[in-house]
Amino acid sequence: MFSPANENRLALCRLILIFFPIFGAKSFVRVVIQLHAVGATLEMLACKTIRFVLGDQLSTTLSSLRDANPAQDVIVMAEPRDEATYVPHHRQKIVFILSAMRHFAQDLREKGFEICYFDYQTHPTSSFTDALKLALKHHPVKQVIITEPGEWRIFGEVAKWTRTFDITLDVRADDRFFAPLSTFAEFAENRKELRMEYFYRQLRRTTGILMEPEGKPAGDQWNFDHDNRKRLPDDKRPPSPLTFKPDAITQTLLEHVAQDFPNACGKHEGFGWAVTRQDALKALDHFIEHRLPLFGDYQDAMTVKSSTVYHALLSGYINMGLLLPNEVCRAAEDAYRNGKVPINAAEGFIRQILGWREYVRGLYWHMGRDYGKGSYFDARRPLPAFFWNGDIAMNCLHHAITETLDNAYAHHIQRLMVIGNFALLSGLDPKEVCEWYLAVYIDAFEWVELPNTFGMALYADGGKMASKPYAASGKYINRMSDYCSDCQYNPNKNTGPDACPFNALYWHFLDRNAEKLGNNPRLGMPYRNWSRMNGNSKTALIQQAESFLKQMDCGKTPKPSRQGSLW
Repeated sequence: MFSPANENRLALCRLILIFFPIFGAKSFVRVVIQLHAVGATLEMLACKTIRFVLGDQLSTTLSSLRDANPAQDVIVMAEPRDEATYVPHHRQKIVFILSAMRHFAQDLREKGFEICYFDYQTHPTSSFTDALKLALKHHPVKQVIITEPGEWRIFGEVAKWTRTFDITLDVRADDRFFAPLSTFAEFAENRKELRMEYFYRQLRRTTGILMEPEGKPAGDQWNFDHDNRKRLPDDKRPPSPLTFKPDAITQTLLEHVAQDFPNACGKHEGFGWAVTRQDALKALDHFIEHRLPLFGDYQDAMTVKSSTVYHALLSGYINMGLLLPNEVCRAAEDAYRNGKVPINAAEGFIRQILGWREYVRGLYWHMGRDYGKGSYFDARRPLPAFFWNGDIAMNCLHHAITETLDNAYAHHIQRLMVIGNFALLSGLDPKEVCEWYLAVYIDAFEWVELPNTFGMALYADGGKMASKPYAASGKYINRMSDYCSDCQYNPNKNTGPDACPFNALYWHFLDRNAEKLGNNPRLGMPYRNWSRMNGNSKTALIQQAESFLKQMDCGKTPKPSRQGSLW
């Protein structure tokens, strides 16, 4: 199928073949110029609408593309410099997003669409607005259609387009999610607490996923989280995730990313992510067959043997639009219905998408533009340098951060209960922590990153999202991982040079925030334990914690050893 532009060029060639013998060489040049102008005008007239596709909207079923017509519409895509640099994104994340975009544009061209693509190397732009301005010069249309952006920052930019340009702007709902934003708004109305579990059950009923005909949940339980907290046995070695060899498009980006984005973080060597829908579907099939059966049992486990354990590594593909959440959840449900995976595995995985993903998106938009500002605990400590290099002797923190920087990935317990827990207990500045999470993870976009970090990991919203802070001592990490066995710190000791820093930091956190947290019913037991401690024990713990924090502030924490790679 040819695009209108290609058809016009073919017509121009036919006219040239007709007129050249008639007019001769000199007149032929004037005819060519005139016909070229006519051809350009025909191309402009043929284009009636611009369809603007953002980098995380790589789905052919996107609401803004569903009724697109190759004979009338031009599709605009852009790689604005500002989008790659407003935080120091991981180099693998930059390559992943740009390569996936370029492959998607290539697929649309093969379907006959004219693509107006502004890549950062040959057609640089500073913003989406800049790209649209340039596109309108070549295609002076009156209507621009776009699917609603996923975050407030870009939504605010797009909202100005009708004032900036003489166009009609059609902003369409992003119906790749299970629930429209209005569904969450109705759920949140008149509720004092916005807990995920109740929204999740509502969506289970609406979609029918893991529901029985009589209206009961599959397995007679809504939630099998209690069964999914096992430590990985010493004799179990999880299979490696499916990876993909970079093709020419990806390889070109890999060769330039370090030089072109000098302030970016992380390693780009060893890139193995899917960048097309076809490969993302292969990754989904591989996960369902090889990793989902044991995902439930060990979804909270951490180990030095594997940085991915049995996790899916599909979140980046879903958030970019290469996979759709419905097809992913249905694949997991089908595996359960066909007896290939147990219910705790299927439900635990589906809850992350149908539950948490939908919930955090709804919460992000419901809380408004200012969500993410402020700090409930008035935490102001700067982000330590070891967050950017992993040079910290606490083995759990070293593994979680180094694997993040090596692979642009860490699973949810590493993010929440190791890195997030440390940031919470240490009183790190929420703004700096949120920017770090947004930068380093391949699946991080603000709508999903901000609630998970600001609200859940840091409790910086004062409990709008979580019923209590996710604070834990080193004993939790020891129970769920094998990190502690090769660490210079002892998780069973609270004070002394070899005591696990998490232990003293935990009690320091509870003590300094007792006024705000002391009446939280979910923290009743630790506060009772704290009140029963004798004064000397309390003083020793506070001094231990403050000594560590002072050492960290001076950049004098002990250094670690190296470790292996995700791939």
